[in-house]
Amino acid sequence: MQVAIITGAGSGIGLATARHMANMGMAIIGTGRDPDRLKALEDVVPADRLHVIPSDVTDDGAAALIVGQTLERFGRIDFLINNAGDGRPKPLLEVTDDEFDYFIDVLLRAPFRLSRETIPQMKQGGAIINITSTFAVIGGLRGGAYSAAKAGVQGLTSHIAAQYGAQGIRCNAVAPGVVLTQLTEARLEDPVFRRMNVEMTPHTRLGNVDDIAATIAFLCSEGGSWINGQTITVDGGWSSTKYLSEYGRTSEWVPAGSADTSSLPGGGTTS
Repeated sequence: MQVAIITGAGSGIGLATARHMANMGMAIIGTGRDPDRLKALEDVVPADRLHVIPSDVTDDGAAALIVGQTLERFGRIDFLINNAGDGRPKPLLEVTDDEFDYFIDVLLRAPFRLSRETIPQMKQGGAIINITSTFAVIGGLRGGAYSAAKAGVQGLTSHIAAQYGAQGIRCNAVAPGVVLTQLTEARLEDPVFRRMNVEMTPHTRLGNVDDIAATIAFLCSEGGSWINGQTITVDGGWSSTKYLSEYGRTSEWVPAGSADTSSLPGGGTTS
């Protein structure tokens, strides 16, 4: 039985990924800071294939704790899904040193440490999937420390794929666009946020957590077993096209330089 570690597993993309991978017959190690949220895993993963570890991935001992308990419970590690994160970006000039350190700790340092701790325990066929963002691909308005950290994870992904691919350990990244959650549903009421997403996405809908989770699960399946070192952007075409809807082309726009940018998109959601 294959075993997957999923960080930020108590809600959103992490919880959906746990469900998808459990449906593939895998055992799930679910981690997260909130023990109450982690209880949601009990509804999507059979009890005999679930082990929950309440843990803050930014703690110095978190990586060793998670890997140690995984090996003790199931004896192996096949997949690591670095999903835990925070989606509250600010423009560069508004970011304090403490906020910069926070984003680096959560979004880059934690995946780095978990990968470093996990790779020696993986055998051929193992894989790491890092959840980045469209803002790792294009930078993005208001990206700041968030964009910098997510781009760092993209670089880490490429390195792991090159360094350890010959050992049969793959590494890929999934970069979500704005995904429908309770947070983004409220923000879509803002006309600027809506224009930046709905009116610039050449698809009939916005994404949901299952769109991201299904992509992660595919990369951990036999069908994805020759994909290595890639960043797969899952955003309905938002970041790769210059699409603008009919409404966007014909409606009244605010003159350049006078818009309030406080509600512009945050480059996707994570846990």
